[in-house]
Amino acid sequence: MARTTTTNASTAGTAGTAGSSTYEGFSAEERAAMKAHALDQKKAARRGTAAEKAAEAERDVLAKIAEMQDSDRILAERVHALITANAPALAPKLWYGMPSYALDGKVVCFFQSAEKFKARYATLGFSDLAKLDDGPMWAAGFALTEVTPEVETRIAELVRRAV
Repeated sequence: MARTTTTNASTAGTAGTAGSSTYEGFSAEERAAMKAHALDQKKAARRGTAAEKAAEAERDVLAKIAEMQDSDRILAERVHALITANAPALAPKLWYGMPSYALDGKVVCFFQSAEKFKARYATLGFSDLAKLDDGPMWAAGFALTEVTPEVETRIAELVRRAV
């Protein structure tokens, strides 16, 4: 018995008319992020002791930050310093090619550069593991355009609360 399959906007998740699909796969940025994640996982698996893994992971994060464009790099350096000073339980690691900070190997927060996804601003994001719950709705991502003293205070409060 032959099967006939039709694709429409409601089943394909794309705009278009019934019988057509405009989905073209992942963007170049998404593919690059997935490749970076796979490379990060392979590198982590080859490391020796836990101390060596932690030191290498931090070097990887600092190297990724150093590669960023000036505006993103300045933000990422400051965010890194604030997170490591205010939430020492969080360990730096790369996550999909982005600097992130994990508790027991699971990402709690991350820095996404504006350049990475061609966005208007960098983002400090938090995973569902972050203990930021505040009623039935709360923020899990914050746009960053500069790190002022007020922003530093807010980041420090957020990362302390997240763990």
